[in-house]
Amino acid sequence: MTQMSRFLVLGSFVILPLMIPFILWDEFVEDEPKVVVEKIDGVNFVSPPQDFPDHWMDSIHQINADWVSIVPYAFSRGHVPEVMFDHGRQWWGERSEGTIELIKKAQAAGFKTMIKPHVWVRGDGWPGDFDLETEQEWSTWEKAYEEYILTNARIADSMNVDMLCIGTEYRQAVKKRPEFWSQLISKCREIYDGPLTYASNWDNYENVTFWSELDYIGVDAYFPVCDLQTPKPETLKAGWRPVKAKMQDLSEQHNRPIIFTEYGYRSADFTAAGHWELDQQELTLNLEGQAIGYQALYEEFWTEDWFGGGFLWKWHPDPSNSGGSANTRYTPQNKPAMEVISKWYGQ
Repeated sequence: MTQMSRFLVLGSFVILPLMIPFILWDEFVEDEPKVVVEKIDGVNFVSPPQDFPDHWMDSIHQINADWVSIVPYAFSRGHVPEVMFDHGRQWWGERSEGTIELIKKAQAAGFKTMIKPHVWVRGDGWPGDFDLETEQEWSTWEKAYEEYILTNARIADSMNVDMLCIGTEYRQAVKKRPEFWSQLISKCREIYDGPLTYASNWDNYENVTFWSELDYIGVDAYFPVCDLQTPKPETLKAGWRPVKAKMQDLSEQHNRPIIFTEYGYRSADFTAAGHWELDQQELTLNLEGQAIGYQALYEEFWTEDWFGGGFLWKWHPDPSNSGGSANTRYTPQNKPAMEVISKWYGQ
């Protein structure tokens, strides 16, 4: 798909440039962002251990979503310059072969797709604290990480994927190696001509130096906006407003829409207080709190022109055996939050 066709053709409709909202301009300029017109109403799809029936993907239509984020995994060890992927011991859905099949299923079900690579760091779990000491170590890591991302860029290009994310929550690597990320963006663009984003952690998005080189500012939006057990929607919205003001400023500064590459809430007490602060062994079920969290977030963000939507965390393949009224995890499946999501995604 050419760059120009991404601006002018959506489905079977041709849209003239003057009809496109502010995030698309009258003429195509090389360094302007390649973005879609409508809000992204998406889900992060859980990479499963094995293949599954195609109709399970259709369950996502229950919440009126139109995008699916596919999450291939790689693995590193803390403070070791390595990135391992497509390993035989990985789950099917985490490897490239599974990524390709998941994209096929999502596209066949009518969804737009994003590839969003994640690296699991053994010993830390997430890559935010991943760090190295020497220039040689960083160079070795960069070569391995580049291979991982460019492999997914080639998949994105060959399968007409609608967006590619170049990384997730690398707090230290983004601060210390900005030149690497700029070079990686250029190499991705040589392979894949669609929109690019990066998924920054909520506490690090203001430290990213390469937003203007991407098409979307991506944020994993687990902001601790309220420490009450079951806050009212207005209380949560008030907690969001200082964050929202900073995001709007950043969007205007870089002339890029912001998307939430991840967002969501556990169905547990204190769900908006920061999930890393919760005792995972002593979570108290709170379905209402999860639903209120979604409601307040949508009311604050989904009506803003500078905000491009996002991908909730997370959606499991088997719709009948996921989530439920006794589940305290992030998925909204088979919980009251589904009704809230469906309403907003359906608007």
